[in-house]
Amino acid sequence: MAVSMSGPDMAAELNHGVDAQEAAAHHLAVAARDEPWPSAGAAWFALSVIIFATFLNFFDSAAFGLLIEQIKTEFGLSNTAIGLLQGPVNVVFYMVVMLPLSRCSDIFPRKYVLAIGALLIALLNAAGGFTSTFMALAFTRMLVGAGGGAHAPGSYSMLADFFPPEKRRWPFAVLQLGFIGGSTIGLVIAGKLLALAMSLPETPFMGTTLHGWKYVLMMLALPGVVACVLLLMVPEPPRRGVIEGGKPLPIRAVISEIWRRRAVYGPLFLGLGFSAAHAMAAPAWMVPFYKRTYGWSEVEIATRAPMFMLAGQIAGLLLGPMLIKLLARRYRDANVRAVTICFCGVAPLAILGPMMPNPWLALTCSMLSGMLGIASAVPQNLVIQEITPNQMRGQVTGLYLMMFTAVGALGPFLIGFFTDHVFGHDGDVWKALALSGALLSPPAAYIISRAIRPYADALALLDKETQ
Repeated sequence: MAVSMSGPDMAAELNHGVDAQEAAAHHLAVAARDEPWPSAGAAWFALSVIIFATFLNFFDSAAFGLLIEQIKTEFGLSNTAIGLLQGPVNVVFYMVVMLPLSRCSDIFPRKYVLAIGALLIALLNAAGGFTSTFMALAFTRMLVGAGGGAHAPGSYSMLADFFPPEKRRWPFAVLQLGFIGGSTIGLVIAGKLLALAMSLPETPFMGTTLHGWKYVLMMLALPGVVACVLLLMVPEPPRRGVIEGGKPLPIRAVISEIWRRRAVYGPLFLGLGFSAAHAMAAPAWMVPFYKRTYGWSEVEIATRAPMFMLAGQIAGLLLGPMLIKLLARRYRDANVRAVTICFCGVAPLAILGPMMPNPWLALTCSMLSGMLGIASAVPQNLVIQEITPNQMRGQVTGLYLMMFTAVGALGPFLIGFFTDHVFGHDGDVWKALALSGALLSPPAAYIISRAIRPYADALALLDKETQ
């Protein structure tokens, strides 16, 4: 549990490892770059391209989730195995490369890091379509996760240098359109692609047979190549908020900084991890849940569920910035306070949603949960960018998302494990989802609330330093 810190201890934290007395003598000010901010046109072009690249990342996840029952049948997999495939397997390489790629975002032009990651994902999706064994498919999913590790740290760091602080709230909110579109409209597109793929003839090719779900994975490659080209066209903005005389901090120094600021970062990282575990489980098991519990087919799910998901997430996109603005009238810690409120709302929905007597009520709960999840994403991202120096912004964002991915990846696995070994029947996936919600969502809300006061103290100190 995080310990609230204030006064000299907090001052030492926020002065990058220098104790309070040294900080008074050797103040490490944040240098404001003399260059003017990039033009609005350049900033919004960059945001649009990053939204498209983000869309493709989540489109990939939505499409793969839609295919999972067919993959399970073809390879004769257990629920635990498909939970592993959608969770831990997907993040093994991601965990290995996240910190190095995050550091690349602090050293090299970020557009190149983003472009290479987009191209890797495209090529690896195509490779997944040519696999003929479960292990080969699992290996491609590992590498897809590694390619995704380049995206978020570079995206957030770059956008923070395109938009002034007072104008970041809405761009960071609009960025969520990539997630929203990828997980909703992307699911509709994936359903269309699957219907098309099922109409194509099976084709023997180099020791494997191309058909159905394999065609879909191959179709996902082309948009990734387009994203790579567009990212290369984005101008690289000058870095701002750089500690005077500073260079990108080594990973050891970044971890040391996070430890010194543990009163703020600790609850943020841990609370996000608990929340992510259930947030990643629900979409990963959406198709098995609606198919086994309510008898819907993959095409029916891809046609009906996105309407609810899109409505909820668009509402969350509007709710997040408005909630921050409302709370900011009274609280300096509005960002963390907003996350806490959203997490508290998600908890009962995560538990009750899988228990609904019909699929439409279950979709309604999912819609409301998605709304609150998107609303919480904007203040979460703003917290990190607001209190983190530029030289470590990419790496801190990477660590933050590593917690999201590492702990979150356990969510899909837990659903499969609970279904096989706690309840013992494929049709009990709804019980596994409800149990996951009960175990993960309430602790997430409590833990994140522990960052409210330390975050306010950190901002107050930063305000004094910039006066």
